[in-house]
Amino acid sequence: MNMRFQHKVAVVTGAAQGIGRRVAERMAAEGARLLLVDRSELVHELADELAGVAEVLTLTADLEQAGDCQRVMAAAVERFGRLDILINNVGGTIWAKPFEHYREHEIEAEVRRSLFPTLWCCHAALPQMLAQGSGAIVNVSSIATRGVNRVPYGAAKGGVNALTACLAFETAERGIRVNATAPGGTEAPPRRIPRNAAEQSEQEQAWYQQIVDQTLGSSLMKRYGTIDEQVGAILFLASDEAAYITGVTLPVGGGDLG
Repeated sequence: MNMRFQHKVAVVTGAAQGIGRRVAERMAAEGARLLLVDRSELVHELADELAGVAEVLTLTADLEQAGDCQRVMAAAVERFGRLDILINNVGGTIWAKPFEHYREHEIEAEVRRSLFPTLWCCHAALPQMLAQGSGAIVNVSSIATRGVNRVPYGAAKGGVNALTACLAFETAERGIRVNATAPGGTEAPPRRIPRNAAEQSEQEQAWYQQIVDQTLGSSLMKRYGTIDEQVGAILFLASDEAAYITGVTLPVGGGDLG
């Protein structure tokens, strides 16, 4: 087993399901000590799942709130004494429809969900990383910055890309690397807690199918990726194997560059 994260302390956000959960499982197997955070109580299942594999602390928090992000990073430092890696995985489309059909509160909610957790968590983690003179941040963006029926989400992820580049400029000479991945369509188990619990109308289902069709059409491989294909890129950028890489947003979309 490659132990790329031995003696490293990592915070993984959005760890209860999907990509975040798999990041946590694979980092634990490679030696990391982990603080795993999600707004869902499901995150606490990982403490039992990973017992005996890694030292794990799980927390619930609303990372759309700056104060909760500060609390999470402080808890990591209090428990483990340092903070080496931050994986910003919170975000995801809530509604899928042409832009003219979004209501004002929906636009604001999409931006809060898919930009602010990354912005606040970077801000909260930086003081500890700068004090150490080292750290790696990996933000999970999306190739949906060029796509249909998700304009507010795409705008939020475009903000993540800009945040990644600008923060890398500011911190590279102080020992911090900041990168992002931009996942394309990803095959994943059904979400145990959906982002939008409302039943979809026939029109909404048709709009979502347009996203699927466009995603497959834009991918040179004409397929969705697997969770492990997404996680592999995240872990590479978080590891010392990427020691000379910063300020990059890496598309992971089967050739779709976003």
